[in-house]
Amino acid sequence: MLLASSILIAYVAGRLRLPVIVGFILTGVFIGPYALGLIRDLEAVEVLSEIGVVLLLFTIGLEFSLQSLFRIKKFVFGAGTIQVVLTTVIVALAAKQAGLKLQTASFWGMLLALSSTAIVLKSYATRAETDTYHGQLSLGILLFQDLCVLPIMVIVPILGGTDSDRLSALLAKLAAAIAGIAVTIITAQKLVPKALEQVVRLRSREVFVGFSILVCLGTAWITSMFGLSLALGAFLAGLVLSESEYSHQIVADILPFRDVASSIFFISVGMLLDLRELLHRLDLIPPLLAILIVVKTVVITGSAIVVGSPLRSALISGLGLAQIGEFSFIVAKVGLKGGLLDANGYQTFLGLSILSMIITPFLIQIAPLVGYRLQSLLSVKIDEDTSKVGRTLAGHVVIAGYGLNGKHLSLVLRRAKIPHVAIDFNPDQVASARQKGEPVKYGDCTQREVLHAIGIEHARIFVIAISDAAATRRAVAIAREMNPQLEIIVRTRFMSEIQELLDIGANQVVSEEFETSIEIFSLVLRHYGIAHREILREVSAIRSKGYQMLRRSTTDRESDIAPLVALSSTETIQLPEGCAAHMKTISNLDIRKRTGASIVAVVHQGETIISPEPDYRLTSGDAVVLLGSPESIEKAIELLCNRQLT
Repeated sequence: MLLASSILIAYVAGRLRLPVIVGFILTGVFIGPYALGLIRDLEAVEVLSEIGVVLLLFTIGLEFSLQSLFRIKKFVFGAGTIQVVLTTVIVALAAKQAGLKLQTASFWGMLLALSSTAIVLKSYATRAETDTYHGQLSLGILLFQDLCVLPIMVIVPILGGTDSDRLSALLAKLAAAIAGIAVTIITAQKLVPKALEQVVRLRSREVFVGFSILVCLGTAWITSMFGLSLALGAFLAGLVLSESEYSHQIVADILPFRDVASSIFFISVGMLLDLRELLHRLDLIPPLLAILIVVKTVVITGSAIVVGSPLRSALISGLGLAQIGEFSFIVAKVGLKGGLLDANGYQTFLGLSILSMIITPFLIQIAPLVGYRLQSLLSVKIDEDTSKVGRTLAGHVVIAGYGLNGKHLSLVLRRAKIPHVAIDFNPDQVASARQKGEPVKYGDCTQREVLHAIGIEHARIFVIAISDAAATRRAVAIAREMNPQLEIIVRTRFMSEIQELLDIGANQVVSEEFETSIEIFSLVLRHYGIAHREILREVSAIRSKGYQMLRRSTTDRESDIAPLVALSSTETIQLPEGCAAHMKTISNLDIRKRTGASIVAVVHQGETIISPEPDYRLTSGDAVVLLGSPESIEKAIELLCNRQLT
């Protein structure tokens, strides 16, 4: 019943272009005991849903790494700490003003401070935004919230007066929790990799999958014995295994189980909502929901800005984390038993939490637009060092994003002595690069003022190598408007994004998905001993079919020569010692007439000569760049490298 209903609703949601998560939650509302009543056994569904959350956090840990966690430590322990403390205090003070007891008010503060790890990370993964700045910021805050579940679970019974020896109980549980985390990490690091290596040697997929699930659920169970949440234990297990060379295979094998179980989790959330109770509280829940979203958005945005995050990314994270989290349901049940929540308060909490979860995907969708609008209303401060770039450079290359691609491009441009400047709005990354003397400035490539400051109007090439798809589209549109003659080269993840980027002004779009496929089949062909020239020929053919049909023809002439260009490729060779081409001019060699290929560039002693003159004399050691069909290039290589040239 769960699967049939979820697939039907997911199909309808997809046709209506609604987020699938919303469809799952609505499925639970409709088939649950408070609506159609098709499913009444909530306990069984809750068990399945908890497994879904565990598998979700396990795969997130696998796709993460300890190094990545260290890189976002200021988000985890900086922004996360500020957000949880401030939200708890603000909500508690407001609840106290509304007439609640201090203990109950404090409980509500902790209850509403948590956000939904499952919904937010699932939404970011679907939108390919996990690796963006706001994706990492949100992940850091969510991780700290998950770590806070333990002390909250310890404090709630104390607030309810169910623990007689309060201080000793608190210290004992905290000590057990710390011990549990230490035992989990040490055990996983020492034992699991060795056991996994032995399992792999069996070459049994069934055993491999079974062992992976055992590690996930077993670690979650161990941490739960120490009072930690199951999901946190699963995340720790995934985090440790992320360093393994088999992590990608584990993710591939776990994904089907995770997707089914996590969809059941979202359905189970919807099944908790009593529509009749919600209708009775329509005068209360909508205003409270609006206040909740505003408060959490402002607090999270402010917390992120305090640790140095840009306003746009901070606001996007704030809107994305404005809901109530799945762990709040567990905390609410403890509070219900401890007398901190009555039946009416529990139904109010359910209405607030489920409605906030339903609107979260929509908030995530509009968050970039809201961030841009707010950012445009505020004046952008450009430091003097950055503003000098626009006054001193012309015909330069602008690189947006100083990640791996940006660093490699900057290195090559620096060696070639081509003027360039890179911008990135990760302050830590910029500070680290500038300490090394690299030409990196702090700035957001989606801001017109920043692009003007680095001279985009006078630049020759604009390379966009960031992970944020929405920011990429905006940067392309603004740069094209500011400089119609600019050559814009964009890196994107998926082939499906190429056409849209071309339509809004990009000249060339490089898809990671497409390039990875080319690299894979090149490695396979190389492994089977296929000649390098034959591999290049296949690559050229694939590129002509893949990219060329997506790239616009700017003139009729370009359309006419497109088939000829598609049949051409380039090859670089170094003239060996004693070759017959040594000390001969290009006109004497007559390469074009004799082979059909052309010499388009020569690198002589580190100096690049583009379109060398016919009287240029080649020497041994020169690197010669040939253009032509694979057959003509092969003939030209034989001619140039021959010992006897007639």
